[in-house]
Amino acid sequence: MARPTVPPSRTSARPAQTGAARVDVRGWLGGVRLSGFMVIMLGLVVLAAFVLVPTVGTYLDQRQQIAALQHAVAVSQSEVDDLEEQQKRWTDPAYITTQARERLYYVTPGEVVYLVDDDLPDAQAPQDAAPVSDEVAQTRTDWMSQLVRSVATAGLAQTAAPVDPLAPLDPSTPVDGTTPAP
Repeated sequence: MARPTVPPSRTSARPAQTGAARVDVRGWLGGVRLSGFMVIMLGLVVLAAFVLVPTVGTYLDQRQQIAALQHAVAVSQSEVDDLEEQQKRWTDPAYITTQARERLYYVTPGEVVYLVDDDLPDAQAPQDAAPVSDEVAQTRTDWMSQLVRSVATAGLAQTAAPVDPLAPLDPSTPVDGTTPAP
């Protein structure tokens, strides 16, 4: 018998080992055999992946929307329950009377109510800077010149700066807000 010859692409001769192993891709691919049935099945798997991936994404999006809507329904239901409970309370005459007394300061006939304005402790009460006098006090400056000076200062100022309104004006201070040279 004659020995069959092998084409050069199918030779099993390995190249010389020179530090790095080389893979003969043509030899590896030559050993893979595909039948028609296998090609058809592989095509069906790829087609199924293309059909199902968008459907699965749509399904997941819809599940997320359903969960968000169920949460919104639960929140709305709790609000409805609170409002129904409040409506039941408003049917009670004692509750209505209490609310009228607290919110609108209603009283029953013959009842005397005392409202306390200053119910803060002494430590939290605001302290007045000066006692209020019965005498009419005269201002130190003319209000018209004060107004003109204020408008001029505001118009010529380069930057906004907080000013203490209770501090007396210093006549040596220029109108433009700069400090005078010594």
